[in-house]
Amino acid sequence: MNIVGQLKERSGSRCELCSATDGLIVYEVPPVSVGGLDGSLLGCETCIGQIENPDTTDPNHWRCLNDSIWSEHAAVKVVAWRILHRLKSEGWPQDLLDMMYLEDTILDWAQATGEGEDASAKIIHRDVNGVVLENGDSVVLIKDLKVKGSSMVAKQGTPVRRISLDRENAEYIEGKVGAQQIVIITKYVKKI
Repeated sequence: MNIVGQLKERSGSRCELCSATDGLIVYEVPPVSVGGLDGSLLGCETCIGQIENPDTTDPNHWRCLNDSIWSEHAAVKVVAWRILHRLKSEGWPQDLLDMMYLEDTILDWAQATGEGEDASAKIIHRDVNGVVLENGDSVVLIKDLKVKGSSMVAKQGTPVRRISLDRENAEYIEGKVGAQQIVIITKYVKKI
């Protein structure tokens, strides 16, 4: 059975966040190091659209998280935690956050995108043109780069898909070039 079938079976063909039954799609929870069934959830177009575009967030839509925070699936808890942190200024999400319990490994996953950090403390990664980079973005190399510890040279124009950001340094991202996972300095990439 493919991942869509497994997620539909797990969720009863409902959005795992708001219980909607229409427009269901698979959402891989970033950073996608886990992937597969354990790193994904089944969400409706409304939920996924608001997750991926915070400017469209409707706080009242997310009152459904009252039930989702109790999910037995880590991916659902991680997304619920991130959305509640995004909405903390509304007041009511703090009550749900106070009730939530996440094991350390799940909390680390939830915090991996910096969603729970204060905006002034958040590290922002930017490409050579100043465009903000996010986990999961695709970039292209703008110059040939020697890969340390290897004889490989990553050529200019090489696409790097599904990057992950270094949470402690705004100048570093990680991504796969060929079969090798490498660290890349942000001033040598351009978002595509």
